[in-house]
Amino acid sequence: MNIFDFNDGDYCMDMGGGMMMDTDGHLMQSMGSGMALDLETGDLHLTDNNNSFDDDDNW
Repeated sequence: MNIFDFNDGDYCMDMGGGMMMDTDGHLMQSMGSGMALDLETGDLHLTDNNNSFDDDDNW
């Protein structure tokens, strides 16, 4: 499951147990409610784990 990180504009890959790794190699801990903690810097990141990439979404 890929999770989009709005702060960095990249994706985080789910490693299980609430742990993620972004495309820059930073370890992240999911805090729930669209938040993730960067374990290297201590920064909170806004994330979106809504995986509804449906082509029928007529925006």
